[in-house]
Amino acid sequence: MKNDALAQGLLEAIKSEVEGHHFYLMASRSTMDPQGREVFERLAREEMEHVRFLKAQYQSFLNADRPDANVRLTKSIFSLTSPIFSENIKTRIHEAHYEMTAISIGIQLELSSIQFYRSQSQKIDNPEAKKFYEELAAWETTHYNMLLHQQDALKQDYWHQSEFSPF
Repeated sequence: MKNDALAQGLLEAIKSEVEGHHFYLMASRSTMDPQGREVFERLAREEMEHVRFLKAQYQSFLNADRPDANVRLTKSIFSLTSPIFSENIKTRIHEAHYEMTAISIGIQLELSSIQFYRSQSQKIDNPEAKKFYEELAAWETTHYNMLLHQQDALKQDYWHQSEFSPF
């Protein structure tokens, strides 16, 4: 492969996506909210979609020294306002410590991925590779915004009922 930095970036990206997959699986198994379980499982599947995509691109660079234009990411099913948890979580928000922590960790994982993909896109000269890193950053931004939106929607009630707020 002509570009060792590109190969290393792809391997780091694969590792990060696998870690995200395992985190979301853990979150799905730990939440008491059925909708939260389903959403975290879907996030885990989307992270594995990223792994599949990145592995295919890595192999293409190894074999042909270019990205595979035939390998595409599917569109994420999530949007900014996709709720993670059912409305029932509000009835037990004072004890939803795990769920709120999972959202916070997910936000940090997604933000880290966005920053990584953007930095990779800026570091490399290959226009096709730039494009797929930008696509990955956009996909992770969807996850990030959804998690942030859910955190914002629950934060005040969670803080108040858990007696975290100073008022």
